[in-house]
Amino acid sequence: MALVGLVRVSTKGQDTARQHDVLDPICVKVFEEKVSGKLAVKDRPGLTAALDYLRDGDMLTVQEVDRLGRNLLEGLIVLTELFERGISVKVLDGIAAGEHTERSLILDLALALAEDRRRDISRKTKNGLEAARKRGKVGGRPRVIDDDKRAVILARREKGESIRVIARVLDVSVGSVHAVLLEESAKAEANA
Repeated sequence: MALVGLVRVSTKGQDTARQHDVLDPICVKVFEEKVSGKLAVKDRPGLTAALDYLRDGDMLTVQEVDRLGRNLLEGLIVLTELFERGISVKVLDGIAAGEHTERSLILDLALALAEDRRRDISRKTKNGLEAARKRGKVGGRPRVIDDDKRAVILARREKGESIRVIARVLDVSVGSVHAVLLEESAKAEANA
């Protein structure tokens, strides 16, 4: 029996060290992914690779059950597939902590709670952004293009430079340059 780990966080900016610290010493291999837990299994490369790697008698190991996913249906499908293949699941922390060889009420409940937490986080984020908007503040990442870069983009485009060249010179994405040009075009049409 081999312990095979799965580490998951939802975004590229999140750190996986805490999960690796727990799983690396006890697992023969640890798969990692930085994707939303609400996605289908086919859209989760780390989980897919782990499922392909696991053999009869192995144990998929996660720190908490929500690392398997935050989509109840997908989580239940994964568990059912694993148990049918003779693969058990080990959860190290949380309400479903322990070794599982078959579906159980506590494991199903833990997955349902994980999905509920995901929905709650999403709702609170949307509410917070809406409240900030009402106060005149805009949430999200800071803009990449400031007034100086905007002026450079417009001047270089006026000279006939390509969007790609401008993006490379300013070290911004082609999409950012394109967005500035679209905004400027819309302003020109509105003023015409």
